[in-house]
Amino acid sequence: MSRTISKVAFIGLGVMGYPMAGHLARAGLEVRVYNRTSARAQAWSDEHGGSHHPTPAAAADGADLVMMCVGNDDDVRQVTLGNDGVLSRLAAGSLLIDHTTASATLAEELDQACRDHGVGFIDAPVSGGQQGAENGALTIMCGGQEEDFGAARPVLEHYGRAVTLMGPAGSGQLTKMVNQICIAGLVQGLAEGLHFAEQAGLDQHRVIDVISKGAAGSWQMENRHATMIDDHYQHGFAVDWMRKDLDICLTQARELEAQLPVTALVDQFYADIQSMGGGRWDTSSLLKRLRRNSNT
Repeated sequence: MSRTISKVAFIGLGVMGYPMAGHLARAGLEVRVYNRTSARAQAWSDEHGGSHHPTPAAAADGADLVMMCVGNDDDVRQVTLGNDGVLSRLAAGSLLIDHTTASATLAEELDQACRDHGVGFIDAPVSGGQQGAENGALTIMCGGQEEDFGAARPVLEHYGRAVTLMGPAGSGQLTKMVNQICIAGLVQGLAEGLHFAEQAGLDQHRVIDVISKGAAGSWQMENRHATMIDDHYQHGFAVDWMRKDLDICLTQARELEAQLPVTALVDQFYADIQSMGGGRWDTSSLLKRLRRNSNT
C-alpha cells in the first residue's frame, strides 16, 4: 500500500532536531513541531514557517509521519506513551520514526506499542553530528519493516545522505552502538597519537598532514585534529551524551556476552573528563585528559 506523506511532525529541536526539521520545511512539507522549551519551538517556526504546538500529541495530530529526536529512553517514552504522547493522536496507517540514540529494548517496546495502534515504527538513530544535520548529510541506521521503510525513506533523504534498513525493529539502535564503539576507540587512539607527537617535539599539524593520507586516516582525524591541538572543545558531541551512549553499548554487550574492553576503558576516561568539569566538552577532549595527567 502506497502512502502519501505531506504533513509531518518533529518532536525535539535540539542541535540535531532543529536543522533536521528545517530540511523538511524547505522540502515543502507541512511541519508541526514540539520542543520541551517552547521558546525554541517558537524560534523554529519564526525561521521556517511551520507551526509549533504545546504538547507532542498536539503536534502529531493529523500527521502522516512523526519524527522524534530527544534525550534518552525515558524522554522517548514520555513523548510517545505519556498522556500527551504522540501515540494518543496518531491515526492508523501513519508512521513514527525515532532518531534518538536509545536502547534496542526500547525500540522493540515502541514497535509493539505502534503495532497495537496500527502505526508503523522505525528506529532510526543518526551519525554525523551537528554538522551533518545542518548539511543534510547524516547517516541514518534504520530498524523496522520493509514497507514502512520504503514509505519513510524519501522523507529521511531530505537530511540523510545514507539511509539504510539494517533489519527489524531494534537493528538501527544496535548498528548505532557499533558506530559509537568504533568512535570511542578511534578518538582515544587519535588523542594518544597527538599526545605522543607533542611530547616528542614533533609538529603535530605536519604529522597529521602526513599520516592522514595513509591507513591511519579517519573522519575524527580530519575533522577534530586541529581543535584538539588548539585545546578547543566548546563544540561538537558532548561527553555527557557519549557516556549515555556508551552505557547503552555496555549494557547491551553484557546481554549479548560480547567483550568490549577498550570501550569500557574509554568510558572511564570520559568519566575522568566529567570530573574535570568537561561534561559538555566535545568527545575529542580525551587529549585534554592526557595533557593534564602528563603535567601532574
